[in-house]
Amino acid sequence: MMSKLSSRKLSPNKNSRAKPSRDKLSLAVQYASSAQHLPTRAQFRRWIKAALQHRAIITLRIVDEPEGRELNRNYRGKDYATNVLTFVYDDEQLIPRSAGSVSNVPQPLPYSGDVVICAPVVEREAGLQRRDLLAHYAHLAIHATLHLRGYEHDSDADAAVMETLESALMLKLGYPDPYQANQ
Repeated sequence: MMSKLSSRKLSPNKNSRAKPSRDKLSLAVQYASSAQHLPTRAQFRRWIKAALQHRAIITLRIVDEPEGRELNRNYRGKDYATNVLTFVYDDEQLIPRSAGSVSNVPQPLPYSGDVVICAPVVEREAGLQRRDLLAHYAHLAIHATLHLRGYEHDSDADAAVMETLESALMLKLGYPDPYQANQ
């Protein structure tokens, strides 16, 4: 189960690594899991950037089941750890252009939010579905980024749009389509 949530900011962590950049992505990755086979910051960065259209400020936290369960219970009312949670900020705010700019059209704020991925759930799902573990992490990173962009899957029509985009991005990155039978 994948979910989009609002209005919760993760606190800084000594395991957080953010790289200031003029790039379209400011990414802090917090490793708060004892899992042995976790993607690198560079891998997460590649996957997330593939799903972006403009600038983003994202904190990505990799957790174990107790923290994942607590967050899912507190913010979704579901007493189990889920694979990914997305906390979106500033959904519809725009930055007004300065008086001397070429255009007075407001510019969107960077996508902004926190993403929490529960490593043991991801590993279990990948095993049960006989999927490559890194491919599953890539899919969840893309899925969460699309939530930051405003995509939802609450209806069949919305889910179809989101899944089509996820599939295209996964294929572009060289991974199998996550919605096709094991390939």
